[in-house]
Amino acid sequence: MRILIVEDEVHLAEALTQILKKQNYSVDAVHDGQSGLDNALSGIYDLLLLDIMLPEMDGISILKTIRSQGISTPVILLTAKGEIEDKITGLDYGADDYVAKPFSTDELLARIRAALRRKGEVIPEEALKLGDIELNTATLKLSCKGKELKLILKESELLELLLSRKNSVTSKEQIIEKLWGFDSEVEHNNVEVYISFLRKKLVFLNAAVRINTIRGAGYVLEATS
Repeated sequence: MRILIVEDEVHLAEALTQILKKQNYSVDAVHDGQSGLDNALSGIYDLLLLDIMLPEMDGISILKTIRSQGISTPVILLTAKGEIEDKITGLDYGADDYVAKPFSTDELLARIRAALRRKGEVIPEEALKLGDIELNTATLKLSCKGKELKLILKESELLELLLSRKNSVTSKEQIIEKLWGFDSEVEHNNVEVYISFLRKKLVFLNAAVRINTIRGAGYVLEATS
């Protein structure tokens, strides 16, 4: 899952980035409102951590804009302790939750999990399944019929994306945007490499699940009979 942090306190943003990466989230961080809006409008994020007080554009304005564009990504506002009116305004404009600074790591992680549950996402504590395979996104372990392999993070993220879109075609562009970010310079052959890695691991596990190539369109994950 991919999280965007919009926070002008650089040290706090860096600390949050490290905390979330340790929980196996993919994280991007920006430090001003305009960059936050540009990134949020890409629609590639599963959750936004959004500071209210930002240079160039405040967090409430970002929230109003993305909601007006039909983007329903969960938003958790990061607020100063006394910003009661901003909290109320944010919730009225479609924020899912808020956390007052300073906050504990455990509280923030719990609120992130709760926001993702409300959206209907599968969160890291749960396993993703298709056919005879099961992916634990918390441990990065792929299992099948009693056998188990440890994936690297990008492999796990790719398989998670394909599992979430099982039986639907996922293009290389969608994979790049979701795994590396919409402004990434990653090329299509990077995707092909990770697809190849996953295919070999599915074969090694003798799984009845295959990643099929749809020429000119992308990839689809399907369980075979």
